[in-house]
Amino acid sequence: MLNINKTSNNPYLLLTPGPLTTTDSVKQAMLKDWCTWDDEYNELVNSIRHRLVRLAAPQCPEKYTAVLMQGSGSFSVEAVLGTVIPKHGGKLAVAVNGAYGERMVAMAEVLGIPVTAVRFDEREAINPDVFEEALKNDPSITHAAIVHCETTTGVLNPLSELADVVSSQGKILIVDAMSSFGGVPLDMEQLQIDYLISSSNKCIQGVPGFGFVLARISSLETCKGNARSLSLDLYDQWDVMERMNGKWRYTSPTHVVRAFDQALHELEVEGGINARYLRYHQNQQLLVTGMKEAGFSTLLPEEWHSPIITSFRYPDENFSFSDFYTRLKKEGFVLYPGKLTSVPTFRIGTIGDVHTSDVLELIRIVKQISAN
Repeated sequence: MLNINKTSNNPYLLLTPGPLTTTDSVKQAMLKDWCTWDDEYNELVNSIRHRLVRLAAPQCPEKYTAVLMQGSGSFSVEAVLGTVIPKHGGKLAVAVNGAYGERMVAMAEVLGIPVTAVRFDEREAINPDVFEEALKNDPSITHAAIVHCETTTGVLNPLSELADVVSSQGKILIVDAMSSFGGVPLDMEQLQIDYLISSSNKCIQGVPGFGFVLARISSLETCKGNARSLSLDLYDQWDVMERMNGKWRYTSPTHVVRAFDQALHELEVEGGINARYLRYHQNQQLLVTGMKEAGFSTLLPEEWHSPIITSFRYPDENFSFSDFYTRLKKEGFVLYPGKLTSVPTFRIGTIGDVHTSDVLELIRIVKQISAN
C-alpha cells in the first residue's frame, strides 16, 4: 500500500477537499513535456478516459464515455449544464444544501436556463421525499442535479435514494461528484446517473487543471447544438475526442494529464476505490474521535458524515481560528476555514496522500495546543 507522507517536497499536508497532498511520484510525472498533437499523448488521454469509465460503470462500460475538460471542476459543471439542457423546453431542478448546489443554480441563471432551487438547511442532508415532491409538482422539469458530497459542511447526501427519486420521475440525473468520485464507491448504471462530474485534484489524487464528465452515451448523443458556450461545449469536446483519438479541441494541460495518469495508476495499486474509501473512512473516524478528545464537537450528526471533510464547531467564544490555523501550519498541517455564516466552524479534510500516522500526529498537536 502506498504511504508517502511529508517530504522535503511536501512541507505540509493539505487537510483540505482538494487541491490536496499528492505523492512525490505524481509530482515527478509532470517533469516531462508533451505535445498535444502527439499520438503517444493522445493515446494516454484515451487510456485515462477508458479507465475512468471502468471505475464509474464497471458492469457495462460500453454505455458510458468520459469527456475531459480544461479548467477547474466548476468549468465541467458549467459545461454539463450549458450543453445537456435543451435551449427550448428544458428546465433544471437543483437540490441545494450548500455552496456548490447554489453555484449550480447561479450557473443556470447566468446561462439563461430555467431553474428551480429546492433548498434545505446547510446542516442537513437532502431529503429525498421533499425533492421528489418538488419534481412531481413541476412537470416542466426535465433535468435534476444534486451534489453528492457537499463540502460546505462535509455532508454526504443520500445518493442512492435521490437517484431512485429522479429515476421514478423520469428526469435526467446530473451528479456533482466532485469531492467523492474515486473515494466513495458508486455505480452509474445501478444508480441510473446520466452525467457525473469530478476533477483531477480530488479523490483520484492528481493536481488541478482539468475536470471530467462521465456521461451516458445515449444521452450525450442528443445534445448537439445545445451549448451556450464555445469553449464549454461538452458535446463538441466529446465528438472531437472520439473522432481524433483523444485529441482535445483546444490546448490541454499536458503536464496535469500526465500526473493524473500516474495518480490513476496509484489508485489501482492501492486496491481501487473500495480500498481508498476504507483508508479515507479510517482517517475520518480517527480524526473525529481524536478531535472530540481534544474538546471539539462535530457540526453534523455522524450518520451524515462523509470520509472527505468534516466540520468542527469552535470550542468556545474565545477560540481564534486564525491562531489555531497558524500554529498548525507551523507544525506541518493546513486546514480549511468554515463556510457557514450561521455557525462558527472550521473543516479538516481526510483525503489525498494522508494516512493514519498523519492523523495521529495531527491529533497529538491539536491536544497540545488545546492544553495550553
